[in-house]
Amino acid sequence: MGADNQTWVREFILLGLSSDWDTQVALFVLFSVAYLLTVLGNVLIVLLIRLDRRLHTPMYFFLINLSLVDASYATTIVPQMLVHFLAEHKGIPYVSCAAQLFFSLGLGGIEFVLLAVMAYDRYVAVCDPLRYSVIMHRGLCARLAITSWVSGSVNSLVQTTITFQLPMCMNNCIDHISCELLAVVRLACVDTSSNEVAIMVSSIVMLMTPFCLVLLSYIRIISTILKIQSTEGRQKAFHTCASHLTVVVLCYGMAIFTYIQPNSSPSVLQEKLISVFYAILTPMLNPMIYSLRNKEVKGAWQKLLGQLSGLTLKLVA
Repeated sequence: MGADNQTWVREFILLGLSSDWDTQVALFVLFSVAYLLTVLGNVLIVLLIRLDRRLHTPMYFFLINLSLVDASYATTIVPQMLVHFLAEHKGIPYVSCAAQLFFSLGLGGIEFVLLAVMAYDRYVAVCDPLRYSVIMHRGLCARLAITSWVSGSVNSLVQTTITFQLPMCMNNCIDHISCELLAVVRLACVDTSSNEVAIMVSSIVMLMTPFCLVLLSYIRIISTILKIQSTEGRQKAFHTCASHLTVVVLCYGMAIFTYIQPNSSPSVLQEKLISVFYAILTPMLNPMIYSLRNKEVKGAWQKLLGQLSGLTLKLVA
């Protein structure tokens, strides 16, 4: 019966943020600009790190991974949302919806684990600087990055498979901007308590565990910084972690608010706004945070711009 019911749903209808045409056009323009800035910013960060040998360190290796995740996550959600702003029929095929859920959930999980890995990197840099290059060698960095990608992908595959085995009957209207996990589960015409338990377990493994590791790392980091005698030394150590800490607060805060307690989750409007925050705002802000708060990245930008200016003058001459 469940399988038969599930075949009734050929596509889903995404209700989106608004049904007002003028509002949708305004949001289309706004989100188009934001998406272009997101992709451009993250691609430029990757290119900058690849071109400047001074940035070939573990911290920036992980930042490349973070930028790729951010650009990919935005691409999973935003283009489809932009199309739906201007389309009369806001349908998404069943298979496309499952694929969108898999990639968005997977990339989100990868980011959470990756931020924990980056916290460990900052812990070693501040608490054991003399052995930093020995501990954070290329092989370990590669294994940590692979662990992030594999764990996020496996968790997403399990969650997506469980979710799309639910019988949806004739209820195919998703009150959301995308095929988001909780929004899809709510469509089921059967008891979803086992799915909510699975979401809770997944949240603990993929969200709270990395968050606790980040918390432990920063407790040790702050403890070490407070023991530094000179004010200049403390400021230098703090600036080493400031960008990452800002990104951590942005990424973990609302995710914990959304997924840890599915039964008492925020309103549908709040869920939509949180999804917009993750799909557009966070991926757009991350490159800016690392560019504005990090002296090495700012130095690399200045060097690159200087080289481009010199090349332009030579071409003109």
